[in-house]
Amino acid sequence: MAKQSIFGRISTLMKANINALLDSAEDPQKMLDQLVRDFTNNIADAESAVAETIGNLRLLERDQEENVRDATEWGNKAIAASRKADELRSAGNTTDADKFDNLAKIALQRQISEENDIKILAPSIASQTEVVDKLKDGLNGMKQKLEQLKSKRSELLARSKSAEAQNKVHDAVKSIDVLDPTSELGRFEDKVRRQEALATGKAEIAASSLDAQFNALEDVGELTEVEARLAALKTGGTAAPAIEQ
Repeated sequence: MAKQSIFGRISTLMKANINALLDSAEDPQKMLDQLVRDFTNNIADAESAVAETIGNLRLLERDQEENVRDATEWGNKAIAASRKADELRSAGNTTDADKFDNLAKIALQRQISEENDIKILAPSIASQTEVVDKLKDGLNGMKQKLEQLKSKRSELLARSKSAEAQNKVHDAVKSIDVLDPTSELGRFEDKVRRQEALATGKAEIAASSLDAQFNALEDVGELTEVEARLAALKTGGTAAPAIEQ
């Protein structure tokens, strides 16, 4: 799989507005699960691609280090050969002096060749280093976003379970709501209240009947007193009762 397509998918996922996606999703939970899977799979692909890119960069860097060492080594050889040529020429040995000067030239040519290789590799190393840095940042960003998604999913699950539990409690409370006339307890309470009202009515009737009986007794007492005074009048007495002094 081409690195470009992997990094393109990473860029697309990184730019995605997760909240907007969840708001428009028919089932946010399924959407989150899918996003977590997408991020996880793409992170795995990206890690492989980044590792390959870093490996290639390290190879270039090792080649560059070798070029630098070789350039330095050929430079030292050129210096050594040139000094030897100067010593021989000072001693009058022109033939050997020219020979060592030629060796110095060859060493300098090799040094120049290595330096050219260093110049050629330098831009590639610089651009690859920049790419690797960006890829590492992108990969770290993906991992952070994945953790946010997992946290969001956990939060959504917890809220869903809490809402489900609350709904169950509300349904249970509603089923035993004593104020609800349609509930079993409501109907039972209404029955009890009717029985209490009936008992109250019977008690009032009983009390009214008892009061009537006592009133009748009082009427009987008054009639008896009347009869007694009438009898007294007929025998020559007085109608008024004697008042104790």
